[in-house]
Amino acid sequence: MEANVRRDSGILGSVPTLILRLFALAVIDAFGIWLLYNMWSDGFYPLAIMLALVTLGLNVVFLYPRFYPIRWMAPGLALMALMALYPVLFTVYTAFTNYSTGHRLQKQQVIETTVEGPRNYYTPEDGINYTWEAFRSTEGGETTYSLWITDPEGNSFFALPDEPLIPAGEADISARDEEGVPTTIGSFRRIPSGQKLQLLDVISAREFGEPPATIQVTSFREAKATIQRFVYDAELDALIDRQTDTIYYASEEEGFFLDEDGETIFPGYQIVVGLENFRRFFSGPAISGPLLRVFVWTFVFSASTVALTFALGLFVALVFDHPDMAGRKLIRSLLIIPYTLPSVISVLIWRGLLNERLGVVNRTLEDLIGWAPAWLSDPTWAKIAILLINLWLGYPYMMLICSGALQAIPTDIYEAARVDGANAWQRFYNVTLPLLLVSVGPILISSFTFNFNNFNVIYLYNRGRPPIVGAETPAGHTDILVTYTFRLAFEGGQGSDFGLAAAITVVIFAILLVLTLINFRFTRVWEEIGENV
Repeated sequence: MEANVRRDSGILGSVPTLILRLFALAVIDAFGIWLLYNMWSDGFYPLAIMLALVTLGLNVVFLYPRFYPIRWMAPGLALMALMALYPVLFTVYTAFTNYSTGHRLQKQQVIETTVEGPRNYYTPEDGINYTWEAFRSTEGGETTYSLWITDPEGNSFFALPDEPLIPAGEADISARDEEGVPTTIGSFRRIPSGQKLQLLDVISAREFGEPPATIQVTSFREAKATIQRFVYDAELDALIDRQTDTIYYASEEEGFFLDEDGETIFPGYQIVVGLENFRRFFSGPAISGPLLRVFVWTFVFSASTVALTFALGLFVALVFDHPDMAGRKLIRSLLIIPYTLPSVISVLIWRGLLNERLGVVNRTLEDLIGWAPAWLSDPTWAKIAILLINLWLGYPYMMLICSGALQAIPTDIYEAARVDGANAWQRFYNVTLPLLLVSVGPILISSFTFNFNNFNVIYLYNRGRPPIVGAETPAGHTDILVTYTFRLAFEGGQGSDFGLAAAITVVIFAILLVLTLINFRFTRVWEEIGENV
């Protein structure tokens, strides 16, 4: 027991060090709790949860001797959690909300925007029109504006932001001009007429006087009395329009403040809608209509890309694996060029080459055989073009991987196969391919996963087009799930639907997780075959 105490004390340091550490943790915890309270109050629940977990993790690392050795890694781990895990948590959370155009803000933000926003003031019919002169003060390094206003009856007032109007007789007037208008009031100096026009936008954006009754500049010469329009009643959980005496109640089902007639205050706010986004994705006729086509093509695109790039890459690697081939190093270097170029540039170049009217490929084919495929407008040829482009982009990587894996296969195995009478095909099928798949199997799985979400090739080549005839959503024949999600969420003509996009993202993740587990099972099968060779 004493040994454990001495060991823990040695790890945690001396008493002053321990006190200093506890003080630092107390400061971090206090700051974290303050942030957590504000984020939770404003409705930023995913970020608040992640912040709470990170703060708890820092306390565990610095208080428990078992985790103390990783204390120097703690800041990096905390940053990694916020930068890597938070987007995942936020995506999952968003999938269960109505986060979209018109519902981007939290409820408290909508209240504050409506109550404190510039549209929250209106001019009553019997509002007083004032003439005004502008004043400016730079005391304390900050620029503050004020007004000298005069009503139609000749009564003048000095108006400061967020303060009651000061009658002319109580204002600290230091100097006046020939017409009796003040030029200096306390630390404020009157703005010359030539500068008033330049500052008109700045001054008209401010309210002067004490809310709810304020003064706002409406023209170069006039300012009008305004009244706060919306107020929030916490007991009713409603926004009250004082101009029309209309009450807008918060609706936790709609995500809007609604009146009795269904009229809303825009924008709305985020609410949790449960599985509604998933229901829309799977059972909504407009969305699920082209879903089966997109889903099947996604599998075909990913599997075909992996098969074609692996086959061509392996073929090239085998061809140039012979040590007596002349210039093989130079040729290998040239074959890697497609992999070194940015895919964005390569796809756009291919799009130009396959242009149906001006592309080099089509013009050459028409000159030779009098016919050329419709690479962009025909669904089948568009899919073939995408597979060809992806083959061009992906085979150099497979060639490099296969070349390295082939070098790792012992030559004694091939000698033994020759002694047993195996021909070239038998040696490849029974020796080379099984041993090769042991090394490249995980890479093939990662390549399938990558192409399952290969947004660039699909979107840059033809944006998923040609469109599917009769589809109620923006879906194309070459769309895969990720591009269909993007177009569904952001090109539907009704604004952005982040909640639906996040729900589809969660579905894609689940599909990839299952496929990856299945593929790893097959990888272990190849490993067993490799061990028996």
